[in-house]
Amino acid sequence: MPIYQYKAVDATGKEQSDTIEAGSEKEAGKRIREKGLFPMQGTIREQKVKGRGKKADDGSGKKKKKKGRGISLDLPIGGVSLKKMTLFTRQLSTLQDAGLPLLRSLQILESQQKGGRFKRILKGVSEEVEQGTTLSDAMTKYPRAFDRLYCKMVAAGEIGGVLDIILQRLAEFMEKGQRLRRRIKGALIYPSVVITIAVLIVTGIMYFVIPKFQEIFNDFDVKLPGLTLWLIDASRWIAGQQEGQDIPGAIWVVFSPVILFGLYKLIRIPRAGRAATDWMFLKIPVVGQLIKKTAVARFTRTLGTLIAAGVPILEAITITKETSGNWVFERALGNVHDSIREGETFADPLRDSKVCDAIVVNMIQVGEETGDLDVMLMKIADNYDEEVDVAVQSLLSLLEPFMVVILGGIVGTIVLALFLPLVSMIESVSGQK
Repeated sequence: MPIYQYKAVDATGKEQSDTIEAGSEKEAGKRIREKGLFPMQGTIREQKVKGRGKKADDGSGKKKKKKGRGISLDLPIGGVSLKKMTLFTRQLSTLQDAGLPLLRSLQILESQQKGGRFKRILKGVSEEVEQGTTLSDAMTKYPRAFDRLYCKMVAAGEIGGVLDIILQRLAEFMEKGQRLRRRIKGALIYPSVVITIAVLIVTGIMYFVIPKFQEIFNDFDVKLPGLTLWLIDASRWIAGQQEGQDIPGAIWVVFSPVILFGLYKLIRIPRAGRAATDWMFLKIPVVGQLIKKTAVARFTRTLGTLIAAGVPILEAITITKETSGNWVFERALGNVHDSIREGETFADPLRDSKVCDAIVVNMIQVGEETGDLDVMLMKIADNYDEEVDVAVQSLLSLLEPFMVVILGGIVGTIVLALFLPLVSMIESVSGQK
């Protein structure tokens, strides 16, 4: 009967290597599991007397090659989508709650991933854990997938022996954040599509239709009013027919969103630019309130989750500050950090910064006094998630009539500019009769 070499982990996650007699590789895996072991993927291999040593060497060399390949291909560009990270976290928490060894859980999740960046990352994390590295330390080597908040929460779970609970909280945190983003993006799809289609239609009218009317006006030798002349000049700019014009205006119109987005990113590179843009966005009517409520919901949920996970308060505030996504709130949380480090309160510097509503500061103050700061922060986050929904609906309610007025004004201007010369033409023809 053939003999198979294998590597497996026991219920505690300890790795074992041994041989077993079996009629096939499938039967060998079944017998290994009957021993209470979990065979590692791809490690069950038939042992042959002839060339045995060479086979073992090849297996070892192959393993090392795979490890090196996984690390070398993990280029520091791009990242892993929030959807993938949320699903992975939820599945890992479920496997840990079921009592499966950590290494086996990682190997299962890695095997079900399609080829790509995240599969290579999970492969690297699994290899690090297999060599005795803690999960949090292994994850810190892949910051494009596992940010500082993620790694700190995992580390807190490992230290407290409650990794499954921490992963569950982390999964809930990520799922709520994903739902919030999905609601905001979903609400913005309608106005974005309407505006895009309207711009394309108006550009097409200016490019194809207006020149035809210009030819008609030239044939009748009609004196054109100022509004019509302006429309014709705009049409010629769109078509690239003005003197000294190298690039048609239609190109600028089509690519202007990309250009503006690029300029926005360049402006935000320096700290001063990021501070200025974040401050200005908060001052925009309606939109500023939506951004503010979103930022409050984000930082309170992040901080509440970290504190509940057992992360020290100062470190939790630092992580929250770095992941808040808004310079104004970063500065406020920096003041809170300094205040707590000096033995003062959380609420007072937050009240002085005036970035949060009074109810938020009061609830945080009550949480400090009762020792339930994490609970209060999570309640604030849940409340502001609901307020974000209301704010999004209010924004849409304002956007719809605003877009109708703007589009109606544009179309009305074009129609008026084209019909004014037609009136003059009709009057001229009537006078000749």
